[in-house]
Amino acid sequence: MSIRMLVVDDHPMIRAGIKAMLAKEDMKIVAEASSGPDAVKIALKKNFDLVLMDVRMPGGDGLNALGRIRLDKSDLPILMYSGYDNPMYVARAVALGANGYIFKSAKRKELIAAIKKAAAGEIVWTRNELRRVTGALATPRPGIDVEVPLTQRELQIVKYLTDGKSNKEIGDDLEISYETVKEHVQHILRKVGVTDRTQAAVWAIRTELF
Repeated sequence: MSIRMLVVDDHPMIRAGIKAMLAKEDMKIVAEASSGPDAVKIALKKNFDLVLMDVRMPGGDGLNALGRIRLDKSDLPILMYSGYDNPMYVARAVALGANGYIFKSAKRKELIAAIKKAAAGEIVWTRNELRRVTGALATPRPGIDVEVPLTQRELQIVKYLTDGKSNKEIGDDLEISYETVKEHVQHILRKVGVTDRTQAAVWAIRTELF
């Protein structure tokens, strides 16, 4: 029986390339989406064996879509497919329950193997990927009622951290200096009780801060 897939990517050429790679496999792309919100709508209306989803898309990112889909379809296999080797993205994908995170630079056989494994309900994470976020995921989850005294600016910056933004990108968006962002990040790590940005991002997700 064919693996029925929803493919989500904002680039039509990427979607066409995936379709070409899977043409001779027992897999069928039955729906496509170009943004996270569209992916959520389609995934919740129809039944699929797998969602193959890009991470960064102008119309709404795939990680937010992953979290939203998980609320209603916790057993639907979702495989993140990205060109970004960003530990923040990987950490968020793990924390939000993705079956795996595969790079767009992966060879055809690697993509096909990952799709088959994820569609069967298995985890596709590699040892190296998990090692990068093990510390973050092992961080004890504070209770929702435990208040961490973050300022409004620090809350803004934590949100940027969960989006995988660099200090420079955060500074540009908020119109503050790189050094100021770095200082805020250090204050956040100390208040939250973690040692790096990835752990802070996972803490924010796990405490349902956003």
